[in-house]
Formats: sequence, structure tokens, C-alpha cells
Amino acid sequence: MEAKVFVKIGQYKDVLDAMGSIKDKLAEAKDILARINDLKAKEDEELAEWKEKIAEVEGKIERIDTSLFEPEV
Repeated sequence: MEAKVFVKIGQYKDVLDAMGSIKDKLAEAKDILARINDLKAKEDEELAEWKEKIAEVEGKIERIDTSLFEPEV
């Protein structure tokens, strides 16, 4: 046997409005999270490029260092 619940129309409308607001905020939070995720992916991509360029510069410096300080045979 199910118990019946009676609520006033005004309270019911308030609950519907609150549920609508909650759904809107949830959609907004999901959108913000997706944008943050995109930004993080772009940031990770940029950091990988910087790491690669730093490794290239290190390699060039090592070659220059070697050619300047090792005697030629």
C-alpha cells in the first residue's frame, strides 16, 4: 500500500522551479568542466612542445660544448 502525499500547488511549483534551477546549474557545471578539460589538454600539448624544444636546445649546446672543448684528432 502506497501512502499518498498531498502538497499545496504553490509548494509544488516551488519544487519544480528548484528542480529546474538544479538542472540548469548541473548543465552549467558540466559545461565548465568540459571547458577546463579542453584547456588542460591544450596546456599539456604546449608543455610537451616546450619540453621538446628545450631538449633540442640542450642537444645543440652539448654539440657546441663538445666541439669547443674536445681537441680535434
